[in-house]
Amino acid sequence: GDKICEHIHVPLQAGSNKILQRMNRGYSREHYLDLVGRMRERIPGVAITSDLIVGFPGESEEDFLETLDMVKRVRFDAAFTFIYSIRTGTRAALMEGQLDLDTKRDRLLRLNELQYGIAAEYNRALEGSIQEVLVEGCSKTNDEKLTSRTRNNRIVIFSGSKDLIGKLINVRITKGKTFSLFADTQLLE
Repeated sequence: GDKICEHIHVPLQAGSNKILQRMNRGYSREHYLDLVGRMRERIPGVAITSDLIVGFPGESEEDFLETLDMVKRVRFDAAFTFIYSIRTGTRAALMEGQLDLDTKRDRLLRLNELQYGIAAEYNRALEGSIQEVLVEGCSKTNDEKLTSRTRNNRIVIFSGSKDLIGKLINVRITKGKTFSLFADTQLLE
């Protein structure tokens, strides 16, 4: 019911079954899509975030395109993206097919571009809506503003009195950007 925050972190790592196997993940892209589908049925409006790695040993351009395809299908609210880097003593460090840094950087760039576009679309879609937020404190970038979070973990910045800190309030979203939402509290008093 009302107790859970509607945000679930479900690491995918890679979108290609070949790479998922090489990573020893124990699931396939089909399993993952099925799991996400069931979560969305049970928790309408759930925000799903993930971890994604590019450049795992043996990742071909085709494998990487399957990761992009998964990002398009699932439409993560946010994703933590990483370049695979060799850690001495791991099984993967000894694998054939290590990729050069330029290829890995290029893939990370393309992945982030796609993911940031999706995040911005989600946030723009909230413009004009009323959201319940928990006010967390002063904004790190601007002392005049407060920072807060929606139930599904989106950051919302607005101007308001410091005695709102710690409270649950309703705000109206005025602007959606890639990493945050802006709001005002007027009109709602």
